[in-house]
Amino acid sequence: QVQFVESGGGLVQPGGSLRLSCAASGIIFSNAVMGWYRQAPGKERELVATITNGGSTNYADSVKGRFTISRDNAEHTVYLQMNSLKPEDTAVYYCTAESTRTKRKYWGQGTQVTVSS
Repeated sequence: QVQFVESGGGLVQPGGSLRLSCAASGIIFSNAVMGWYRQAPGKERELVATITNGGSTNYADSVKGRFTISRDNAEHTVYLQMNSLKPEDTAVYYCTAESTRTKRKYWGQGTQVTVSS
């Protein structure tokens, strides 16, 4: 059973920073593509960033240059450093793990990020 422990969300002012963490268990972490998605109220869920087991990254255009995804394979944890936050970054952020072997994607429970003055 795949489980996630997400943390780091909260309320921050525009221009501020937050760091999300997601610890995964029940999956061979080193064989998983890890990612972050988000869903704002009234909008569809969208990709934020992904990182392969080799460290290759992919970002949505809207967050390039502001967000950084990283992973610690020893700690089975993926991070999302978010800088220069904007009100439009407000959303529930979801951690994901996709097995490179089965291609099945697992989702965390989500953590709320609110950017507001």
